[in-house]
Amino acid sequence: LGESRHPLLDMGHQTSWSSISISISNLSLLFLCLVFIATGPFKCFASYSRATELLYTVNEGLPEGVLIGNIKADLQLGLSVDSPLSFSLASKGISGQYVNLNNSTGELYTSSHELDREALCQENSGMLDCFLLLDIIILPQEYFRFVKVKVVVRDVNDNAPQFPVSQITVSVPENAQVNTRLAIEHPAVDPDVGINGVQTYRLGDYFGVFTLDVEENESGERTPYLIVMGPLDRETKSEYVTRIIAEDGGNPPLLGSATLLIHISDINDNCPLFSESQINVTLYGNSTLGTTVATVQAVDKDLGSNAQITYTFSERVPHSTKDLFNLDEITGIIKLSKKIDGNTIQLHKLTVLANGPGCIPAVITVLVSVIKVILRPPEVVPRYIANEVEGIVYLKESEPVNSPVAFFTVKDPDEKYKVDCFLDGDGPFRLSPYKPYTNEYLLETTKPLDYEIQQLYEIAVVAWSSLGFHVKTYVKVQVLDDNDNSPVFIQPVVELSIEENNAPNVFLAKLYATDADSGARGDVSYFLGPDAPSYFSLDKTTGVLTVSTPLDREEKEKYRFTVKAKDNGSPSRESIATVILTVLDKNDNSPRFINKDFSFFVPENFPGLGEIGVISVTDADSGKNGWVALSVINGSDIFVIDTGKGLLRAKVSLDREQQSSYVLWVEAVDGGDPALSSTAKITILLLDVNDNPPLVLFPQSNMSYMLVLPSTVPGSPITEVYAVDKDTGMNAVIAYSIIGRRGPRPESFRIDSKTGNITLEEALMRNDYGLHRLLVKVSDHGYPEPLYSTVMVNLFVNDTVSNESYIESLLRKEPEINIEEKEPQIAMEPTQQRVESTSCTPLLVALSIISLGSIILATIMGICFCLKKDTKHHRQHENLEVQIPLNGKMDLHILEKKPIAISNI
Repeated sequence: LGESRHPLLDMGHQTSWSSISISISNLSLLFLCLVFIATGPFKCFASYSRATELLYTVNEGLPEGVLIGNIKADLQLGLSVDSPLSFSLASKGISGQYVNLNNSTGELYTSSHELDREALCQENSGMLDCFLLLDIIILPQEYFRFVKVKVVVRDVNDNAPQFPVSQITVSVPENAQVNTRLAIEHPAVDPDVGINGVQTYRLGDYFGVFTLDVEENESGERTPYLIVMGPLDRETKSEYVTRIIAEDGGNPPLLGSATLLIHISDINDNCPLFSESQINVTLYGNSTLGTTVATVQAVDKDLGSNAQITYTFSERVPHSTKDLFNLDEITGIIKLSKKIDGNTIQLHKLTVLANGPGCIPAVITVLVSVIKVILRPPEVVPRYIANEVEGIVYLKESEPVNSPVAFFTVKDPDEKYKVDCFLDGDGPFRLSPYKPYTNEYLLETTKPLDYEIQQLYEIAVVAWSSLGFHVKTYVKVQVLDDNDNSPVFIQPVVELSIEENNAPNVFLAKLYATDADSGARGDVSYFLGPDAPSYFSLDKTTGVLTVSTPLDREEKEKYRFTVKAKDNGSPSRESIATVILTVLDKNDNSPRFINKDFSFFVPENFPGLGEIGVISVTDADSGKNGWVALSVINGSDIFVIDTGKGLLRAKVSLDREQQSSYVLWVEAVDGGDPALSSTAKITILLLDVNDNPPLVLFPQSNMSYMLVLPSTVPGSPITEVYAVDKDTGMNAVIAYSIIGRRGPRPESFRIDSKTGNITLEEALMRNDYGLHRLLVKVSDHGYPEPLYSTVMVNLFVNDTVSNESYIESLLRKEPEINIEEKEPQIAMEPTQQRVESTSCTPLLVALSIISLGSIILATIMGICFCLKKDTKHHRQHENLEVQIPLNGKMDLHILEKKPIAISNI
């Protein structure tokens, strides 16, 4: 059913639409009968009887979602239907895209496609009726209906009148009668219809002589007419300019306007007129043929052919007079056409007519009085020396000064009177008597001639008799051009500029040279000088300078070469100009580091903001494009860069023990737009400075002690001193030495300078029982001065530890130890150690200490016995360690070694 017909968009032909819709309806219903034949013929006839038409009206330009109508409600289907109905468009054609149909409720809404009446019905935009045709099917089958919906789109005033042209010209003859009506072509057009279309016209200014009327034809089109309301005179005012305004009937009304040019055309309403009625002229009898006698001139205020004037003699002028005088019918000049003789009458009345088309001729009278001359004027006979053709003398501008031009012989025909001769006119000429002859005169030049200053001279040789008669003989001197001027560049130095990386064959400049000479001598050709690079080209004829290849400022910034302008004279002349081309920089070069990787070696503890090194970077560009800014881009807040000098500084002092090296990425950004950049890797290696003394890790306290059994075999390891140094290299090489001893016989113990292992050198005897205290110096090999720490190693020689409080009391006492000023040695010979251990002095010192210790011990034992309970309680809070003798292969890392406070000596 949906494909049985397409929705129609009717443009106002309602009758034809009805016939079409009926035929299509019959076809549709016939098709339905065949489809639903299974349900019985009655169903088919029932469907035909329920075919329905609905009519809705909407305004154009409505937004989406505006309700057009409710098909279900308008067909009153809600009460008699038990099951839900389904509404659908039979076909979504042109009309269907402007509406949305609710399939369940039957409500018809406007869609997102705007309803524009002028667009929908643009073929018949002037018609009032414009509508959409929709075919809607209602299902299910038992309630089937085929509904035709007609949606009339109503016009709104959404378009202003518009003239098809911006200026309209109307021509009105100046003799147009009052109430003359002239149609104004190109009336305004308004796509809207009815009252919203163009309703009236008016003028911005009527000038007191015009008005405007509007006529409407049978189809409703309105045409404006210009009506003449007063007299017009083109000679007074030839045109009128105003605005013509079209107004529609909307609310509010919309306007459109155009310029109206009213041109007043000319008619032949004026005739020629002379400013005077008579002219009196005197003519001497010796006047030569062609002498101008008088000039008559009439004026006609009309234009073109209406103002054309011709001059003629009146029929009343005698033929003899017409033979004596000639009248130019166009210019009105009257000249003497026949020589005056003794028979010529003395007064002539010339009646001249000025004739215009369709006019009565204007009349002027010219009275010519002829004065007869009895004596004859002087005679002047020229004889030319220079080249002369038809009265014109030709001289080259290269002729030297005093070049002869012509001889003139002056004489009186009556040979009775004296005749003087002189030169009249301006120019570098003189006329002088040519001696020894009489009445002979020579015309010659007085200055060099210059064609470029003046090409033609008009002079007169005047012969004046003593009676007052004079005769002028005119001479024209034409100066011939020579190639005496070289081409001249407008600018002797042509300064140009171009951005680098230009396109090939780009235009640079148009060189221009002038040559004051004429003809081919003044034609200039252009050539490049020998110093011009080969990639520059100069057009020989036009002087256009181009460059064939891209230029690179970094390769060469300034070009200086010569160009030559050469004329076509023989011999030719030339001149030279200098071209200075400056190549302007473009940001086409990224900043470039001198090295891709920079490495700086800096001693640790380098002062803050000290100069670590210079990061050298260059940019081949110039100016702002070559300015380079440096910055650290990997987020380090320790280092800064001085952009101007490229100095790398550390904000704080650096400690190698905390971090031995730093890797920075530095970015160089130039000042171009857009900016270019590059990066470089900066490695900062901290050189070790001996700023850390050795740190003793074992023993952990000066108050700790080690039990040494008297049965210990000489050479056995007793304990060790273990230290580390945070520095590196020689600054971290540690040497151990005993610099102080106290005890019964402390020299019985020896320390290895390399390992710090303490061994028993001699067998222990009964007298060696007691506390041995060794002051061990732990020193590095730093430069320029080694650093060291000390630690007290306490060895208690006894079979058992029976009285810890006694030992602890001994440890609390400050030992009186003499410092041995002997530097530790890394490698010591065993023989030297044995010699040192066999010295008697340490033995005596040890015995003295044991004796003194025994006395002190006996005194303290009584006190300690009384304080035994307090001592036991106190031991629970003390951090005392009983040291374990070391094996040679003892793993020091197994022990918990804590750093202790070390005093530097």
